[in-house]
Amino acid sequence: MQDLKRLGDIIKRDPFRMRCLRALRALDLPQGYIGAGFVRNAIWDELHARATPTPLNDIDVIYFSGEINPPQSVASADNTLESVPQPQAYSPNSAAAKPGLKAQEQAIERELARMVPQANWQVKNQARMHVAHAHAPYQNCHDAISYWIERETCVAVRLLANDDLDILAPFGLEANFAGTISINPKYPRPEVFKQRLASKNWLTVWPLLTLVSP
Repeated sequence: MQDLKRLGDIIKRDPFRMRCLRALRALDLPQGYIGAGFVRNAIWDELHARATPTPLNDIDVIYFSGEINPPQSVASADNTLESVPQPQAYSPNSAAAKPGLKAQEQAIERELARMVPQANWQVKNQARMHVAHAHAPYQNCHDAISYWIERETCVAVRLLANDDLDILAPFGLEANFAGTISINPKYPRPEVFKQRLASKNWLTVWPLLTLVSP
């Protein structure tokens, strides 16, 4: 509970992150959260006592719609409505469903970009992401993010109607606040972990972090 409150305080102190969370809340996506580096990096910045947040390469938005059927339209920044494509019900074996689904995610990205153009929005419906890794269908966003590569990356947050923060952390936040980088214990992928460690330069950007070897 203490870690959750601490994380909430960190997020709420960051005007840019709060602006992104308000934009996502306005779309009212089912189980709409912002995850991964949006949360993880905020904690690492706090551990390094940085007055200015490290710039984010992208904003990872997740949502969960089992029918692949989010709202038919979403309000843009100028209060106009953009139609969101409504593809057929999703089936893992249906290639025809994939183009429509991608168009739907892209439409959501455009709406978010209108509200916060400074952010590089990336939107993924977690109800279909199990297919890429040959998993059983995920039950919800909490289940879906529990398969992400690093333990510390398996975090997400959303802003509720009362301005409270709802935080998903399948493995808790202890490792995050301990300043470690460690492999996902539920679904370890050592080669991908090593590739990401090299390409992301986390130990250079946040030199106080400790690598837990897979």
